[in-house]
This record gives sequence, C-alpha cells and structure tokens, in this order.
Amino acid sequence: MKKIVIIFGIIIVSLILIISVSLIENSKNLSNIKAYNKQYEEYYQKAVYGTDVMTLINRATDQNLRNEIEKDEKGYFIENDINSIKLEIKLLSEEKLLTYQMETLMNVGLEGFVKNFNLIKFKCTQIEYHNSTKKIKKIVFEQIEE
Repeated sequence: MKKIVIIFGIIIVSLILIISVSLIENSKNLSNIKAYNKQYEEYYQKAVYGTDVMTLINRATDQNLRNEIEKDEKGYFIENDINSIKLEIKLLSEEKLLTYQMETLMNVGLEGFVKNFNLIKFKCTQIEYHNSTKKIKKIVFEQIEE
C-alpha cells in the first residue's frame, strides 16, 4: 500500500512540475512577443518623421535577416506565418497615395529617402499580426504632409 501511495505521489509531483514549467515557458514567450511588438506598436496612430520610418525599415529588414526570411526573385521578403515583417509606405503624389514596399526603398537607397523625406511627417495607420504567433507581420505608414 505504501508503494502505491509513494508512486502516486511521485506522479502527482511530476505532473505539477511539468505543468509549472510549461506555464513559465508560455509566460516568457508571451513576454517576448509583447516586447517584440512594442517596438513597432509605439508608432501606431502617431505622426513621425521620415527618419523614424527609415529606422523602422532598417529594424524590420534586420529582423527578417536574423530570422532567415527568404526572398523572392525580385528581392522581396517572402511572408511566412511565424516571424516575417513587412513595412509599406504610402507617399502622396498629386492627391493620391502611391504604395511602396520597404524592399523597394532599400533597393533604391535609403539615403535618397532620407534626403527627400526626412522632415516629412508620416502616420502609422495599420498594423497586422501573424495568426499563429501574434507577432507583427505588417505595418503601414502614410505620408500626412508634404
């Protein structure tokens, strides 16, 4: 009888330890996702200058490279549902918005973007998240003044 109680006790303690470790890991993961998203979410619905947009383009590009996100034949990062991130910029042109991907600006050269748009204001108008990881997958900035 004592053996059964001891074995049952060991099983219960083991299950409690496994569940505890799992909850701690899940909490750490959620904390990491919140920290990752915060670096982009702080710009949502706020007016920023072109230099800030350039900084975010560099950050998103760096994240994609560190996460080994593949590129297509045109040099655009291929979206996955885990950790890829895209940034779109909508520029005013004769009363309409033209949309550019961050890779387009990277290929043309960010120096030109900074030279022409460093004092122009942009507003983050949209943020999308990956379904599986809840990490940011897309950010959209629109030019709000010339």
